[in-house]
Amino acid sequence: MFSFAFRGGRRRGLRTWILVMLERSPKTGAEIMDSIEGVTQGWWRPSPGSVYPLLDELSAEGLIKKREDGRYEITSKGREEVDFPFSLFGGRRPASVEEMLNEMRGYVSYFEDLSRTDKSKIETFREAIRELAERLSSLSK
Repeated sequence: MFSFAFRGGRRRGLRTWILVMLERSPKTGAEIMDSIEGVTQGWWRPSPGSVYPLLDELSAEGLIKKREDGRYEITSKGREEVDFPFSLFGGRRPASVEEMLNEMRGYVSYFEDLSRTDKSKIETFREAIRELAERLSSLSK
């Protein structure tokens, strides 16, 4: 469900996971770690050394804020990032057309892999893919 690609030595998926969790309800760092451990059925528990610096970073970016009770809550700017369609995969909004095209290349590569390895996962979306391909093709004319 979440991307665990690395960016700057950090798991981008953790950033998105935190924002999505805080969108549902305010939480402390410890509650975030407990929730992730629960969702992954014990498979992964992020360390305090990963969570708290990221909470500080998200606060500095204005995506979350720390309440007086110690819980973090998402801001309207943070909600915009969660709502952006590519945010679950990139962890942040692409800032330029070039970045958007690079993300789109990644999705196309993923679809190509599915087409080669498990066509059933992509078969039901064939018409939607064709429609998008036509729309993108018309932009280059």
